[in-house]
Amino acid sequence: MYIKSLAHVCIHSSDLEATLKFYCEGLGMRKQFDFTRQGRVIGFYLQAGNHTFLEFFEKSEAPAGKPSGNLAHFCLETEAIEALHQHLIQAGYEPGPVTLECDNSYQFWITDPNGVHFEFHQYTPKSAQLHQENVAVNW
Repeated sequence: MYIKSLAHVCIHSSDLEATLKFYCEGLGMRKQFDFTRQGRVIGFYLQAGNHTFLEFFEKSEAPAGKPSGNLAHFCLETEAIEALHQHLIQAGYEPGPVTLECDNSYQFWITDPNGVHFEFHQYTPKSAQLHQENVAVNW
């Protein structure tokens, strides 16, 4: 396989300050570096674990010729789904409920300040992701 891991996901933001607060204070990520133009911060990189990052740019500062929409969703793996869920609630956010889904993984969903939907997964010993098993969806 040529792919080693997810390198980064790029999200265009309409509010960098709210985005930074959500991902750093809400989710506990840390800023890796800023993107600047003429001394003004126009984006940043956040550490999402190992060598995986989230990249954000002000929507109006998206590089020329590149798509400028947000994305459908992305998923982050956690080993403490209930604790993360409670932390987000205590931080004032409104995550969806934690559920055990048809792939035998626990998950919940949340929307960031940019309208990007994403989910958190916590794998179980029966998770299809660990066994390369097909999953019959129930939705």
